[in-house]
Amino acid sequence: MEDINLRILRVTDGLRTIQRELNSLAMQATNDPQLMAALGDSPDLDSIRLLKCAVDQMRHFLWFYFQVTQDKSEAGEQLRQTLRQAGAVAPSTDQRADVERLRWPSDVTLIRLLADGSTNKPN
Repeated sequence: MEDINLRILRVTDGLRTIQRELNSLAMQATNDPQLMAALGDSPDLDSIRLLKCAVDQMRHFLWFYFQVTQDKSEAGEQLRQTLRQAGAVAPSTDQRADVERLRWPSDVTLIRLLADGSTNKPN
């Protein structure tokens, strides 16, 4: 877990640095129409879109992670139980019904992906 914590700190620091640099560019561009046009047509937008998708996906995953690890409610326990069982066998009809009763659609999507053994990303 220590390795993960160090990586999280490095990534967090890197994201803050990227945010400051992009913010600086955006502020400069508001006063310079040529820079604004150059930034809007830049091939770098693809890498920024890729970063946005990765951050969005991580945000969704972290929400799910906290639901699994921190939610002490009955729904949280159902989610943990379904995840444990999904790794062993295909979900039964009763398990599928439990999944359908979960409060958040993203929970249902992730449970289905895990139960199916899918390696596709949920979004």
